Amino acid sequence: MQLARRLLKKGCFSESDLPRVEEAIANSGGRPPHEVILEKGFAKEAELLQALSEEFGLELVDLTDRAIPENVLQSIPAKVVHRRQLVPLEKSGNNLTVATGNPYDLYSLDELHTLTGFHIHPVLASTREILRLIKNHFGVGGETLSALVRDKGDEEVELLEGLEADDSEAAKMAQEASVVKLVNEILIEAANERASDIHIECEEHGLKIRYRIDGMLQSQNFPPEISRFQSAIISRLKIMARLNIAEKRLPQDGRIKMRVQGREIDVRVSIIPMVHGEGICMRLLDKGRMVFDLPSVGMLPDTYKVFKQIIDRPHGIVLVTGPTGSGKSTTLYSALNEIKDDTTKIITVEDPVEYQQPGISQIQTHAKIGLTFAAALRSILRHDPDVVLIGEMRDLETSESAIQASLTGHMVFSTLHTNDAASAFTRLIDMGIEPFLVSSTVEGVLAQRLVRKICQDCLVDYEPDSKDVPPDFPGAGGRIILKKGAGCRACRQTGYRGRLGIFELLVASDPLRDLIIARENSMRIREVAMKEGMMTLRQDGWRKVIAGLTSLDEVNRVTAGDVVH
Repeated sequence: MQLARRLLKKGCFSESDLPRVEEAIANSGGRPPHEVILEKGFAKEAELLQALSEEFGLELVDLTDRAIPENVLQSIPAKVVHRRQLVPLEKSGNNLTVATGNPYDLYSLDELHTLTGFHIHPVLASTREILRLIKNHFGVGGETLSALVRDKGDEEVELLEGLEADDSEAAKMAQEASVVKLVNEILIEAANERASDIHIECEEHGLKIRYRIDGMLQSQNFPPEISRFQSAIISRLKIMARLNIAEKRLPQDGRIKMRVQGREIDVRVSIIPMVHGEGICMRLLDKGRMVFDLPSVGMLPDTYKVFKQIIDRPHGIVLVTGPTGSGKSTTLYSALNEIKDDTTKIITVEDPVEYQQPGISQIQTHAKIGLTFAAALRSILRHDPDVVLIGEMRDLETSESAIQASLTGHMVFSTLHTNDAASAFTRLIDMGIEPFLVSSTVEGVLAQRLVRKICQDCLVDYEPDSKDVPPDFPGAGGRIILKKGAGCRACRQTGYRGRLGIFELLVASDPLRDLIIARENSMRIREVAMKEGMMTLRQDGWRKVIAGLTSLDEVNRVTAGDVVH
């Protein structure tokens, strides 16, 4: 209780909160007091660490940018590092400095002294930072590979569908507890790091695992021993995705429904045979973290106002364009949520249905039995919808069906793979749609990209070098003060955390419709649209740089081919 009273004196909570704090500690079943206080939200981690440092007389160290020599890392057995969450920092003669996040655990320090023979000098550090260092230096899953894991029930992966496995040797290996635990750790780590994809690649010298975080691939540190479990890991993932584990020559696609730490996550699994083994790509769809709201995806008020006017129209076609992974589906779901109410019937045809939305009727295409976009669209028009979403206009038949739907009084939403908004019109004409039909039905086109957001925890002002400022940036040539992320533990030292959209909204006006009928090229359509006030992707990006939401480098990276006149 001394820790609670010390925090009270520091003003972390009020006198009236003290009985609740002490009761929580008393009823914790012997857990360390600081863990209980942090879990219940009575104090912040920084305040707790400072109080613990004073309580135990331990030096408080920051491990954010700490580099540890290889010979120091090897001074403690890996099993103790994982089991006791102790990290060696420095070695001098017979003295070993060790970081701990739990100063109450004296037994672990005594055990370490007995195992190594070193005189142990403990220092205090954030448990999160210690775990990060363990993953960086000893690898994710190292604990499992050494078969010395502690049971952490709250971190297990719970599968939401039953598994089916045969009696083959591969299936038996994949179902071993250590393999199951190892695959679970890979999935848990990806979910905790906000990864959108997991890439498991078989190379000549072993297994390589990378996570895509905020759109960028990042290699993950795993112990080299993981390569010995290569076939078992792949077999386990196949069983989880209800795929044929004996088939190693053909591509396979499956899906895993699971719950990680209370969050439901859908995983789309794609397996392709490659030279050194099967490569796996898993797309993680974290339902708990998705917010389908137009302002939340990065749409500024002026763009939102015009876009809202378009999607509120009773009929026509609204297209969202951009490359794969540019957030088109999220924008469309957000638009549907914007117009959804009890008076509107909304039906979607998707391949696949990524997020199930209440109040919206969703259809999954099934090409093998003939349920294509076009076939589904013909049928759902007999279901009296007001709004229809078609996952993608990928062929002439689908596009013609969408045109007919809009001409018969329906609002149609869909996506196209084009680089900018103006190219959507020429793409539809190239597919074989008559220009007068494109002109009379398409109400607006929204092109978009995703840029990484500056981490709000380490946001700082800086003055960019004049040579790094593009000539089309507002105020280029003068003194500019912008924002950037300095790098912190929350953003893994990248300076970025999360993503937002940059948008180019083209509204079909009468002059533009005349150009479409005349089969003018996309450059001409773009030129006229800009004269009418259309803001390009790059210009919208610059607005978000000025607002401190993203950086010059990010906008430059995703709009390198965007020509601004």
